[in-house]
Amino acid sequence: MTQLQLFEKAREFIYRNARLLDRQRFAYGFEGGSKASVLEALAAYQNEDGGFGHALEPDIRCPQSQPVPTEHALIIIDELEAYDTELMEGMIRYLKNITLPEGGFPLAFRSLMAYPHAPWWITERDDVPNLNPTGHILGLLMKHPRWAEWEQEDWVQRNLRFVWQAMEKPEPGEYHEGVQWVSFLEHAPVTPQTSFAKEKLDTWLAKDGVIERNPYAEGYVQKVLDWVAAPDSYAAKFVSQAELNEHLDALIKQQSEDGGWPISFPAASPLGELEWRGSLTVDRLKTLRSFGKL
Repeated sequence: MTQLQLFEKAREFIYRNARLLDRQRFAYGFEGGSKASVLEALAAYQNEDGGFGHALEPDIRCPQSQPVPTEHALIIIDELEAYDTELMEGMIRYLKNITLPEGGFPLAFRSLMAYPHAPWWITERDDVPNLNPTGHILGLLMKHPRWAEWEQEDWVQRNLRFVWQAMEKPEPGEYHEGVQWVSFLEHAPVTPQTSFAKEKLDTWLAKDGVIERNPYAEGYVQKVLDWVAAPDSYAAKFVSQAELNEHLDALIKQQSEDGGWPISFPAASPLGELEWRGSLTVDRLKTLRSFGKL
């Protein structure tokens, strides 16, 4: 299959199956679409409290705001480099309000339990801080031009203390915790504390099994391109060019007959699966392009 054929199949899948947000992300990234159109689609997921819900994270089907869907919105804003969007005003208000007294955001709130959700989205309390998604959210906020202003606020200082305390452990526990370390540390100021935490992170990333080297491994594993989605990814130094080439070739082969890419975990619903696949297909195209394969 040629690169053009791969692209056209993916384009067909996206316009046939993906939600409006991911159709607009694709149009912006590959067809000259507007940043404003992506933000307009994203705004539909924002609630009056400034947070995001409405299945922006497809496995959490509840309409109420949740920390992880809000993290997803921030990822899209960062993808667009749309730091001046009005969506940020509400998001900052929401993040300030959900910061727990000792710092940290919860992974999830119990409101999700009243709606369909993937089986791993189960929570019994609203007041338990979690590095996921606190570390990633703070890491992305550090990239924002207004970070110097926010950094001095009490809610941010409490979250920073929580993240540093959470990273006093010898190493991350698993992938979702590891990406919190990565996002936070690659944007944190260079200090002895940051350097020491990076040494622990790097030792963990170099361990066998953390980055799955088999491009055809099945199940919910995090492979080379999940860690290294672009040449400038933090974990790129732990992957050889030969491994990258092998995984890129496998990624091309793993495109489904319908043009999209499959997910490696059970979805909350058939619609949720399509929503995940639409988002993932845009991400896969971006990865292939960043490595010159598209």
